[in-house]
Amino acid sequence: MSSAYVTAKRTLDELLDASPALLDTTFDQLRTLLVVYETGSALRAARALGREQSSVQKQLDTLNRTSQALCGEMLTLRQGRGRDFLFTPTGEETVELAHLTMSQWIGAITWGRRRLGRMLSVGTTEFTLPIISRSWDRVQREFEQDEVEFKVTHVRTKDLWQRLETRQVDLICGSVLSTPETDERLRDYEVVEFIRGQPVILTNLPEERLPSGPINASRLDELPLVVPPAGLVADLLNCWYGPVFRDRLDVVADIDDIHYGLSLLRSGFVRGCMIVTGSIGERVAAQGGPDDMPLRALPLEGDLEPRAEIMTGAFVRRADLERYADGHPLNRLWIAVQEDAKTFAANRPAPDYLPR
Repeated sequence: MSSAYVTAKRTLDELLDASPALLDTTFDQLRTLLVVYETGSALRAARALGREQSSVQKQLDTLNRTSQALCGEMLTLRQGRGRDFLFTPTGEETVELAHLTMSQWIGAITWGRRRLGRMLSVGTTEFTLPIISRSWDRVQREFEQDEVEFKVTHVRTKDLWQRLETRQVDLICGSVLSTPETDERLRDYEVVEFIRGQPVILTNLPEERLPSGPINASRLDELPLVVPPAGLVADLLNCWYGPVFRDRLDVVADIDDIHYGLSLLRSGFVRGCMIVTGSIGERVAAQGGPDDMPLRALPLEGDLEPRAEIMTGAFVRRADLERYADGHPLNRLWIAVQEDAKTFAANRPAPDYLPR
């Protein structure tokens, strides 16, 4: 008798001998358990779920009885009025298993819908949202007729690579640092470029301190800089000044996102410079309220090695395009992105900070 047959027989026996109490446990009950775990009480879980507290408590009581019968220990213990539930060791293990079960099922269903063309998941940074918006306009009617669920997810620039490589989205729009090393990283992807070039410096420094005109990257150590801890700009500075670039540069402010950096510069609370992509520099330099300190956008010349540029565009896994038929929503959206890139390139004016 083969080992495969024995294994299959054992698996079948285990399934047939499964406890009725276990088989009566539902995904809805598991979700309730997870929400109670996250919120701490049946009342707060009921509010989060939009249900009556009694309904949540009833499900929790059922799960506790099931656990007591199966394992000899309940999942939760009451600690008194106004105090959060105490999860027993069995409860902690059950929560971990429930979370894994729900996550895997939801992930499998989502992936199946994406594979069959019932859903399309797209990621975009805030500043590349117009790419998806314009491309969506080209396919919206077709997708709605075919009942394709179109899901857009906000992606931070620092998370772009991770979202691409873990297949969390079908297509993504954003900006990446382009060097020989990072370009090699894109070998498995199809790319539609919208903008490629050097970043720019946004500054509120007066012209006497920083005259208008191109700024060489080798001069960045002479300027007060507003710098994020991670992401595109940090990668760029790491590329030019090494992993300890903060020790070599004059970092006057740390920021978590570009909006806080802009607020710092516009308020005048910090005098300095912030490196941004060219498209952001174009947009921001022309904005600002009457009470804001004006900002100037100055070209940043990459005179250091390795040569690095900022490339803004759309990215998709080549294998996905090849795996799906031409009529799959991903291939149709990708064609729309390509068409939008051609229109964008033909109509895009030269930036104000560049000589015309």
